[in-house]
Amino acid sequence: MKATLVILVLWILFAATHMTLSSLRPRLVAALGQRGFLSVYSVVAFATFVPLVAVYLRNRHQGPLLWALPLGDAGLWGIYALQAVAWTLVLGGLVVPSPASVGHVHAGWIPVQGLHRVTRHALFMGTGLFGALHLPVTGFASDVAFWAGLPLFAGVGCRHQDRRKLATEDDAFRAWFAETSFVPLASARSWRGLRGVPLWLPVAGVALATLLRWLHGPLFH
Repeated sequence: MKATLVILVLWILFAATHMTLSSLRPRLVAALGQRGFLSVYSVVAFATFVPLVAVYLRNRHQGPLLWALPLGDAGLWGIYALQAVAWTLVLGGLVVPSPASVGHVHAGWIPVQGLHRVTRHALFMGTGLFGALHLPVTGFASDVAFWAGLPLFAGVGCRHQDRRKLATEDDAFRAWFAETSFVPLASARSWRGLRGVPLWLPVAGVALATLLRWLHGPLFH
């Protein structure tokens, strides 16, 4: 259980520093400049997240077995399909960064592009889904502590970012915010947003999920 507790503490440290720096962004940008703030933000994120991953990789499948779900082939293939959705969201969030993300600077009207109408937090929703999909197949305490942290951080972190942005950004951001959804496909408007997603993006998501599934065995078993 020691490894599980260390993983939990590192998750709390990562989330706390992430959201604290985000909250202090106006003052830090005034003192350090935009690039200086992003540099500090990135260094602190790496300094907390890299040890978190390292501790988990050294302690996979440790602690008590909390569950062992009988998924069967259909369940596993369902998880593989949703992994393609997760990586489509991640890629979309990287290609067209969200105005709701930390450090995004805009001038004037903000167009609602691609996945933004599906979810304004494509990158984090994708990583959260990626983590959640590991929970049915990895039920040891250390696994649950690590993988559950991704969807929890995505949900809490994005809510925190939304509140901060709505309080500090201008009317252009608020208009963009009103046209977007928090949870992917949680509204009719979000579903209609799928029509604006270019075909290459889900194709790339499927290809990346397939590649990672192929590499998973040699790397982690």
